[in-house]
Amino acid sequence: MIIARSPLRITLGGGGTDLPSYYRDHGGFLIAAAIDRYVYITIHMTFVDYLIVKYSKLEQVTSIDELQHPIIREAMKLLGVSCKRLEITSMADIPAGTGLGSSGSFTTALLRALHAYQKNLVSPQTLAEQACHIEIDLLGEPTGKQDQFIASFGGVTCFHFNKDDTVSAAPAQISPETLDNLEDGLVMFFTGVTRSAGTILKEQDDKSKAKDSSVIDNLHYVKDLGLRSLNALESGDLYMFGVLMDEHWKHKKKRSNHMTNPEIDHWYDLAMRNGARGGKLIGAGGGGFLLFYTEDKKRVRHVMRETGLEEVRIRFDFEGTKIIVQ
Repeated sequence: MIIARSPLRITLGGGGTDLPSYYRDHGGFLIAAAIDRYVYITIHMTFVDYLIVKYSKLEQVTSIDELQHPIIREAMKLLGVSCKRLEITSMADIPAGTGLGSSGSFTTALLRALHAYQKNLVSPQTLAEQACHIEIDLLGEPTGKQDQFIASFGGVTCFHFNKDDTVSAAPAQISPETLDNLEDGLVMFFTGVTRSAGTILKEQDDKSKAKDSSVIDNLHYVKDLGLRSLNALESGDLYMFGVLMDEHWKHKKKRSNHMTNPEIDHWYDLAMRNGARGGKLIGAGGGGFLLFYTEDKKRVRHVMRETGLEEVRIRFDFEGTKIIVQ
């Protein structure tokens, strides 16, 4: 039995600049944090001459080409894994479609498990690059690269997305005291809405490819906000970090009419009037989780619970994608 675990993530600044349609012309930057909510992949040997795959569906196939699940199919092809006498199962702490990068976490966990099955050593960099190759190059998803990289590396990490398609990763130089205070001040609430990020990301991707000046200028500004957010965190200025989160959300909303709705705006404004320094909707937008930074968690929690929103408590994960059973 092999069990791989890959963390979900939150973006702390610069989100959206990791799409190839933007960074290939301008270079991208963001800072992200892995959290202690996970996607799990299990692999074990069976006694039947076919492949069993369990996710939201059940598949039993004798050929990899028969697999309906595109990521599992392409990952097995990429690594040359035989489909006989194997069972692959996926589980997650948080449902897909909630803005926490579950697809990237799924892909990195799957690849890590398959590498362990083949007794391969694989670095976080290679793991993330293979996951991006599957989702972006082979499957043509209009997605960026942050989800795969932060899931693979873990921690609170800075990523530079270079014009030549390479990605540079380095831990943010944040003091232990500031990290503790940041972790303590972040609160996250589920809006009750799951959605596919594809529609919103495709809209941004299409506009970037068309050199739409409004989207390009917006992403330039968001990239600068990401760098300023990193500076605030590394200097220990969490008040300014919260202010920049709010500014980031205001600019993020301008990229798509599908980014928010009146109900989400109401919840956001309510939190801001009751102790939040800043916040945003995590992920592509349209639903998922609202994340806030506050120095008065009790007040924010109370008012958000009064609206019926469920809090999901989080801490940072510094291990990244790993094998937990082998």
